Amino acid sequence: MKKAVNLVFCLLFLLTLSQMNMDAQYTEGSQTALLLIDIQYFYFPGARQPLLNPEKASLNAQKLLTHFRNTGQLVIHVRHNSKTGGEIHKNVAPLETEKVISKNNVNSFKDTDLLDYLKEHKIDNLIICGMMTHMCVEAAVRAASDFGFAVTLIQDACTTRTLKYGDKEIPAEAVHNSTLASLSGYYAKVTDTKTFLEDFI
Repeated sequence: MKKAVNLVFCLLFLLTLSQMNMDAQYTEGSQTALLLIDIQYFYFPGARQPLLNPEKASLNAQKLLTHFRNTGQLVIHVRHNSKTGGEIHKNVAPLETEKVISKNNVNSFKDTDLLDYLKEHKIDNLIICGMMTHMCVEAAVRAASDFGFAVTLIQDACTTRTLKYGDKEIPAEAVHNSTLASLSGYYAKVTDTKTFLEDFI
């Protein structure tokens, strides 16, 4: 019985600590940046790798982008190098003054100047969205958290695709939700566009 009580106490402590870490990200004087990952034409209908409802996700990303521009906060666009459909989608097209990082790897930090750029601008908090949830977005969230950034992941400004494993097919929505579940609380605070804009404006 005593062991069970101690186990429950430990779990409650870990959950509380996790929540404190998530809540601590918007402290006075902290600097926040928006990281938009791979919102590119090859993920939209008619292209080579269409995702589930990419237009909806990109329009939510557009709302975040508009907010960050209006408040003068840092915006960073990431794009995966591709000869076909590699342009960033018009819904979130970068301004000439906004940083654009081109990458060849899943992780946006690998072999790019992203980490140095964030340190240069003294960024503490990263708001992340983009495509695909289970690949480049997840990799960036985990890496950013490991580098010490407080991360907020905007779930409805992300999307992904249906996967196959052996003879099993995993629907895109299940892939998306399972990824969010694995990241939530430990690597990121997961929320939606409406809640983020209401809570942090």
